[in-house]
Amino acid sequence: MNLPLKGFVTPEKTKYHAEILANRLRKRFAHLSKRFKRQNIDCFRLYDWDIKEVRAVVDWYGSRSPSFASETRGVFEGHAVIAEYVRLQTGQDWLPQMAAATAQALNIPLERVHVKQRRTKTEEGPRYSPHPTLSHTGEKIKMRGRFEVCERDLRFWVNLDDFLDTGLYSDHRDTRVIIKDLARGKNFLNLYAYTGAFTCAAALGGAKTTVTVDRSETYQNWARDNLKLNGLVDPRHIFVQSDTNKFLARAYAQGQKFTLAFVDPPSFFKDRGRGVEFDINRDHPSLIRDVLKIMAPGSLVFFSTNHQRFEPCFDGLAVRDLIELTPKTIPEDYRNRKVHRCWKMTVL
Repeated sequence: MNLPLKGFVTPEKTKYHAEILANRLRKRFAHLSKRFKRQNIDCFRLYDWDIKEVRAVVDWYGSRSPSFASETRGVFEGHAVIAEYVRLQTGQDWLPQMAAATAQALNIPLERVHVKQRRTKTEEGPRYSPHPTLSHTGEKIKMRGRFEVCERDLRFWVNLDDFLDTGLYSDHRDTRVIIKDLARGKNFLNLYAYTGAFTCAAALGGAKTTVTVDRSETYQNWARDNLKLNGLVDPRHIFVQSDTNKFLARAYAQGQKFTLAFVDPPSFFKDRGRGVEFDINRDHPSLIRDVLKIMAPGSLVFFSTNHQRFEPCFDGLAVRDLIELTPKTIPEDYRNRKVHRCWKMTVL
């Protein structure tokens, strides 16, 4: 006889969760949408596990693409991404019902609600995965492809279905302002660059040169497209597809020097084929030391991580004015005030 899991979410509880989530989303959207619209910000967090029983996050992506334009009065031109923090007690029906509640609360068609499942133990597998019920059956027609969003004076391509993440980490939107404001005349290095959002910010801020490093060809091409979208294509902005450790060793051997850097490594990764692995708690001191070798004296390095159990070890680094900026870099819409952590350091 199979006994129900302790804390099992019954259909009645699921219905209640859907109701309180919908109420919360309505209030948050009313509170945030007008303010962010004035700032020309299309992407923001609506729900950040605000209610203990409803283990999820919901993000809003306002759409600027004509192909996604609203055809019905009163329907918002945008999309929601809901990611459940996976646990066995909810079962497969829970997330589809939260998605339906999200669509109803935000007055958008269900096909504009994109669902993911989020895992906190990233060393054991991907951080996000598609939900099998909604992604692989006819219950939801996926709107594949990318579309354009605005973040203040920048524009980015996002894709809400085809990748584990969407192409834009909006929790760092305020950090991008800091980088943009510091970039003029700098030689900027963007390591683990993903889709190049920080490169766009530095280029817009007047960086003398930028170097964008990521091991993924897909993300390198995406970063190029983001730079093009912002009208910032220039031979001074270089893209390097490489493992970070190999790039750093090569740059040091060649005597390259940078004057501003943003370093945002993943928490974990392992590539058995290349014999490459990384654990941020174990490896961040050596990573930062290698970055400092190619930074000019007096230059600035920003180091960030989204690992929720990160244990910083900055002893012995050749830096001064080491400051944690985390409170300054977390936007107001993020209830989790440690969705990332961020430090600034000046190179000796």
